[in-house]
Amino acid sequence: MNRRTFLINAAAATAIATRAKELQAGKRKKKTVGIVGCGRMGQYYADVYRLLPDTELVAIAEWNDDRRPVVGKRFGVSALYKDVNSMLREVVPDIVAVITPTKFMKEAVIASAEAGVKGISTDKPIAARLSDADAMVDACVKNNVVFAGGNLQRAMWQVQHAARRLDAGEFGTRTGAAMHGFGGEISGGGCQHISVLRLFADAEVEEVIAWASPEEALQGETDEGLNINGRFRMTSGLECQVYGLTHTHGDKKNRSGVDLWTDDAMISWSWGPPKIFQGTDANGNRKEIDPHYPPHPEPGVVKGAGLGDSHYLVTSILSLLDAVETGSKLWISGHDLRQALEVAIACKLSAQLGNQAVKLPLKDRSLSLHPRPYRWLGGDAIGQPQTAEEASEKKS
Repeated sequence: MNRRTFLINAAAATAIATRAKELQAGKRKKKTVGIVGCGRMGQYYADVYRLLPDTELVAIAEWNDDRRPVVGKRFGVSALYKDVNSMLREVVPDIVAVITPTKFMKEAVIASAEAGVKGISTDKPIAARLSDADAMVDACVKNNVVFAGGNLQRAMWQVQHAARRLDAGEFGTRTGAAMHGFGGEISGGGCQHISVLRLFADAEVEEVIAWASPEEALQGETDEGLNINGRFRMTSGLECQVYGLTHTHGDKKNRSGVDLWTDDAMISWSWGPPKIFQGTDANGNRKEIDPHYPPHPEPGVVKGAGLGDSHYLVTSILSLLDAVETGSKLWISGHDLRQALEVAIACKLSAQLGNQAVKLPLKDRSLSLHPRPYRWLGGDAIGQPQTAEEASEKKS
């Protein structure tokens, strides 16, 4: 481990220790939390907030009449409401987690911001129409509310650690990037790719050139089944090649993830802790090195919430709590989710225009890209409901 890595690890350890001491000494006031949308994903949020030592789950808004009393009993919450407005008339928590289907996020985020909460988080994708995402971000800025993203791998402990080392110059100058497996749903799951790319590149996407297939997906209203190949140019001048799900290297189907390389190394994220390659082996191939990632700050919460390897929800929430408490930078923000939506819209637009270059930010904020029905409307609305019995059971 070199000195730069040691210092970054030491800073992370110090931050964890400081937070623990502040909690023990009572210097951090426990934050009250309300969950808006306590379906399958919302229940993971509720579990994390219930288990963290510096939060108290005080209210749940859940539109499903059968599920509402069940989740209230499961999480020990008596303040139960059908919608966000009825909740906010009686309870204004410090933190509101909006985990509704995408169609209903805008109303809940703006209502919470105007009610006087301190921090709001939502999940992916943030909206279908770009102007709706703008309205959410603007409402939070206007009301001085911290607006966070949610369960995205950009907030993974190791992803953030790798990015800090890139920013510190440990691996030299950034020289190129590639995004792999960009398809299936480019505004839904695809926002994971775009968010990690922007973090590793430390830059915004300023131009998109894209090809899309199949034709029926390109002409559809949603991002479902859309496969993208193309090129992004970043504001830093960095070029990122974009490969879809069907791109192959020889007889191997393309993987999914983001690579960023420097003049000395390559950081490779593929739905987990990033691998770091530095130097070459005897055959001239890139050599994987020990990344020396520090331990997760809340392993007990990860285990208690039944998250398994999906521990980035916990670090996303910790980042929000720190931002509300100290003004620190969010690891995943509402702005990040808006940028991911804008890039996805630009990709489809470029392909529809015959692979023309599309400049960002987009001037037409009425442009939209709907996610698949499950993300847009939720499982209850499309015939994939969660039963009350399922909602009563703790995840394992």
